[in-house]
Amino acid sequence: MNASPVLRILRSGLSALVPLALAAAASAQELPRTMIWSSYDVGSAGYSEASAIADALGQKYGTKVRIQPSGSGIGRLQPVLMGRADFGFLSTESFFVSEGIYDFATPDWGPRSLRTVAGRPASFSMVAAADAGIETVSDAKGKRIALVAGNPSLNTKCEGILAFGNLTLDDVKVVMFPTYSAAMASMTKGESDATCTTATVSQLYELAESPRGLHWVAVDPSNTEGWARLKEVSPMMGPFEESIAAGLKDGEKVWMTSYRYPVIVSLAEKSDDEVYAFIKALDETFGTYKDATATMNRWDLHISGQPPVDIPFHEGAIRYLREKGIWTEENQKWNDQRLARMNALTAAWATFLPEHKDMAAGEFADAWLKRRAEVVATLSN
Repeated sequence: MNASPVLRILRSGLSALVPLALAAAASAQELPRTMIWSSYDVGSAGYSEASAIADALGQKYGTKVRIQPSGSGIGRLQPVLMGRADFGFLSTESFFVSEGIYDFATPDWGPRSLRTVAGRPASFSMVAAADAGIETVSDAKGKRIALVAGNPSLNTKCEGILAFGNLTLDDVKVVMFPTYSAAMASMTKGESDATCTTATVSQLYELAESPRGLHWVAVDPSNTEGWARLKEVSPMMGPFEESIAAGLKDGEKVWMTSYRYPVIVSLAEKSDDEVYAFIKALDETFGTYKDATATMNRWDLHISGQPPVDIPFHEGAIRYLREKGIWTEENQKWNDQRLARMNALTAAWATFLPEHKDMAAGEFADAWLKRRAEVVATLSN
């Protein structure tokens, strides 16, 4: 029996609505019921902030998050790379692994392609004893600079700040300390004149109250030549005006550099819809977690959804940031350049590894770093 004209019209209308419904479902994908994140150790800022965000997602969406803490960059990266963690709340190890440097300049690692969801700016700058005579970065020439053995995250950023002042490690007296806390306490003890670090390290409050006093060395954002030199060494860093720091009085601010810690990282292959849903949830619960710590308000996507950052942004995150009016043409230009660099390095690694994998560890790393430098030199900044 033939269907009536009315029934045929209804069926036709329903058929037309099905693709629209499916598209709407895809674009409005919900968070999964459970998630796993990797982060820094319990007690760290990274763990505390991941926990606050996890609690907010649980309250609003009922999503249960299990956080896997680790004290090493490799321990935080492996769960993400192996698909055991949905996201990682990471730090500069995300840049190091994208470049295949330091711990990742080995046959088992090399450059990996990851993506940023968002990253909270963390200020980082040169801090000096006030009596050391270091008013500008260039004044650090010949001074004792405290660095930390086996801590490329801190040391690389400090090299970048020295480059801002047209200096290298050869222009200063490097004093290497076995631990981070020893390096931070060294100025108060008269063992060094300056170091590079984050703004609220506990030992700096002691320095500020000591007879030596404390001085934050400003990194002027208008010094374009200085910033160009800095970014040659540490391209993940940008300018940041800080008001929360040891030694600063209420209302005082100083221009520092910033990097992203924590930076939320995913696999490049994670679906756009999954990442879109996650960054949307991060935005919609901001009011719940923004006061959890003194710096949690910097997860505002107008701040945390902007480059520069360690690795390119995920397309799912970019889609949401565009919808919010945050993502600009300049941001896209930065992302395209960062992605081109990452792709060039992973392609170079694919040809380099088979020819060199049997080399001794030190020789392998030296050969790769030479090849990497050649690749980076061919890219436009």
